[in-house]
Amino acid sequence: MNLYFPYLFVFFWSSAFISGQFIVQSASPFASLSFRFLIVSFCFLLLSIIYRERVLINLNIVLQASITGILFHGFYLGGVFFSYSIGLSATLSALIVGLQPILTNILSGPILKEKVTLVQWFGIILGFIGTILVIGYDVGKSIPLLGILASIVALLGATSATIWQKKFTNKMPLSVNNFYQAIAAAFFLIIVSFLFEIPFINFDKRFILSMGWQIIMVSFGAYAILMYLIKNGTASKTSNLFFLVPPTTAVMAYFILNEKLYTIDFIGLIICTFGVYIATRK
Repeated sequence: MNLYFPYLFVFFWSSAFISGQFIVQSASPFASLSFRFLIVSFCFLLLSIIYRERVLINLNIVLQASITGILFHGFYLGGVFFSYSIGLSATLSALIVGLQPILTNILSGPILKEKVTLVQWFGIILGFIGTILVIGYDVGKSIPLLGILASIVALLGATSATIWQKKFTNKMPLSVNNFYQAIAAAFFLIIVSFLFEIPFINFDKRFILSMGWQIIMVSFGAYAILMYLIKNGTASKTSNLFFLVPPTTAVMAYFILNEKLYTIDFIGLIICTFGVYIATRK
């Protein structure tokens, strides 16, 4: 089953870019995310209790896990959802945050003392080229600049969170770790919501189905798998999976959101997949 975790992660993580587009049509971005992580934190707390894991732990470790949650769920997802709300496409948003492996590989050496080989760098370059090819035709003339900046903030948040998780909070049980990450992110997003938007949530069918998917398949599926992969592998190799997210999102957006997809996108997907294989293989 562990062999399929990377593929499941890419599929579920990519689907978040699609379902997120529907969520921001029924709710303000930060309010919807705070609602999501309040539910997620409660569920992870229940899991911790069921598996009899120690929830009350060292305050310093709680703080470290909370920082990971704020970086991942607050800055990363907050930036992505905000970019949706002002008109940035799912494909372009996925592309920008999909550059995360480059930053992670650059920083994981000096910070985590991980060795990134020449072969891995070759795979990283291929992944980057493939990603660029996928969105080559998707960059139009009316791209919101603020959406680009929000996605860059998301990119920095995801990179920082991956390295922070590996360096500081990697020894915590996954359910306890995810509980503190989710509850910290929920309170952070509530504050951001009241400061930077007029919060609202319309509990219509579109919101309920999309939010249900994000909670179950993304927060409990993709994110739990991501924490597992970081814990049991290297930050640099795990982050290379993010190169597969933009092309996968582009294919999903073509079928679900009617975003355009060209032949060169399929070529980019093949190059990107080959690059990730080279960068992550043992």
